Amino acid sequence: MKTNQEFKNAALASLKGNWAPVLVATIIMISVIFIFMGPYSALSTLAVNGKTVSVTFAAISYAMFAFGSLLVFSPMSVGYSYALYQLQSAGDQRVTGNTFRNGFRTYLRNVWGMFLMGLFVNLWSLLLIVPGFIKMYAYALTPYILIDHPELSANQAINLSKKMMKGHKFDLFFLHLSFIGWGIISIFTLCIGLIWLVPYMTTAQAAFYQEVKNEYISINNN
Repeated sequence: MKTNQEFKNAALASLKGNWAPVLVATIIMISVIFIFMGPYSALSTLAVNGKTVSVTFAAISYAMFAFGSLLVFSPMSVGYSYALYQLQSAGDQRVTGNTFRNGFRTYLRNVWGMFLMGLFVNLWSLLLIVPGFIKMYAYALTPYILIDHPELSANQAINLSKKMMKGHKFDLFFLHLSFIGWGIISIFTLCIGLIWLVPYMTTAQAAFYQEVKNEYISINNN
């Protein structure tokens, strides 16, 4: 297994010369998140200010946020993750111009896969935070597998992620943890720094997926 620094170096090497289209795609992603978070944030603000909010209105607003996020953000997230994986693994600069394309090609399957992934994590979190946290990392490779293996169902993609991440969940956790400094800086820039941090971190995770994928193939071919 490569070191965290090697994954990060690979990410920066891939992004070099490709920052402009990747940043545009990232801004679109973040904008979509804020659009769907609008009603939910407004309700939270009203609650903090001590204003009464209709339970029905609150429920409808939250349902709209969750449903809209699932239908729009889920395939976008899959497409974004896989585009940066292609950029990292093959140096395919063309993918950044159509970053979300793959996420919408098998739309229903990708939406269903991300829904199941979130559902399973939340169900495990009902027991304790730690099991949910562990499952979140066990399922982390699902977006890549959904595109890499179109022959698999959404549930099979999740199960394959579990198998591939066996013994590697903490490796990915520590890779994410290594970005904490950049995360703090992003907070002090009113989250503007996220525009650079998100693709940097996502591309490093794509390099991690490539490493785990190669290892899994090597072990199962022997």
